[in-house]
Formats: sequence, C-alpha cells, structure tokens
Amino acid sequence: MDRRSSLKALLVGTVSTGVIVEACQSKDKDQAATAASQPKTEDDPTRMPEEKEKLQELQAKDFFTAEEKATLTILADIIIPRDDTSGSASDGRVIDFISFIVQDKPEHQTPLRGGLRWLDLRALNTYEKPFRDLTSQQQLAIVDTIAYPKKAKPEDLQGVHFFTLMRNLTITGFYTTDIGFKDIGYVGNRPNQWNGVPPEVLKQYNLAYTEKELKECISFT
Repeated sequence: MDRRSSLKALLVGTVSTGVIVEACQSKDKDQAATAASQPKTEDDPTRMPEEKEKLQELQAKDFFTAEEKATLTILADIIIPRDDTSGSASDGRVIDFISFIVQDKPEHQTPLRGGLRWLDLRALNTYEKPFRDLTSQQQLAIVDTIAYPKKAKPEDLQGVHFFTLMRNLTITGFYTTDIGFKDIGYVGNRPNQWNGVPPEVLKQYNLAYTEKELKECISFT
C-alpha cells in the first residue's frame, strides 16, 4: 500500500509555484517569504471576523467518536505511511483536517460514518473483530478489496466509494501541511533573484542603469 512515490508524482505535476519580482530591500523580501509560508490561524489578522467566528464554531464540535477516529487514523496511515523521508498521514494531523471538513461540509458525514460501519462489519464477518483491532496484515487484506475500484467486486461497492473518499481527503489534508510540502519539495511563492537587464541588451538600446538603481535594486551576483 506504499503509494508515496506515485502520489508525489501527481502532486508535483499539479502544484504551481509562480514567480514574483524581487523587492528592492532584502528585508522586505524575507518578510514576504516568511508570510507566504505561514498557515492562517484563528487569530490571524487577515481573517475577517465572520471567518474567525465560523472557525471557532467548527472547532468546537467533534463529529467522530474515539473509535471512529482510531479507525480513520489506521486507514490514513495505510494510505500515506511513514517512511525514511517523511512522516505519515497521522503525523500531518490528517484526522484533524477530516474532522474539520465533515463539520464544514456535512455532506461527507454520512458517507464516512457509513463507510466506517461497512468496514467494521466486513472485519467482524471475516475475523470476528472490529477493523481497528485486526492485525496489520488483516487490515491490509480488507483494504486491498476496496482500494482498487476496477478490481473490486460488486458487493464491495460501498466500501470502494468510502475508501476513495477517504483517500482523497487524506491526500488533500496531508499535502496542504508543512510536512506534506516538505515531502514533495514545494516551497510556495518566493521572491526571485533578478540580476538586471543583460549588458548587451542595454547597449543595444543605448541605455544604462543609474547609480541609484545599481545601489538599491540591482544585485549582480
């Protein structure tokens, strides 16, 4: 179930980094880079009052039970396990993300809770234990029946839909965190280094930089 390489390949192809013009002062450049890399928090001054109120409301609730969260954690770590280069989905607090999403988008509540019950029912019928209490090998054996839609049996369709949703949420949650960014090498928008118009082009148009421009805005390195 180690899909990290393929997940990273998909994400690297879809994430765009963009380029912005370098600020004249390096202090401004460092501040811009720092601000771009910081996630918004509840007390972020860029949030509108209604955004803060909505965030507090969502964070005050918890849709999942402790047992459901335990199962979600196992599934998330099957989808994105810890390896030598990065942490697992649970290390990236993916379950917190999913808990937030189901409050913000209630249409996910029934599919996820129904899927968790389907998973436990399959585990009980097969191994006489709920999914979270199975061995790793037994858990993988069940997941393998629903992780590949084209190979799944018709009677496993509900499980397939559930696992597809779970996989999408897990990937989204993991790769929108610092740990996920580092895993794919994404650094976000950063000021670029511009060394000015090439001398031959300036000469062609009979132009030259002023001393002020050379001092404040152009860095020939």
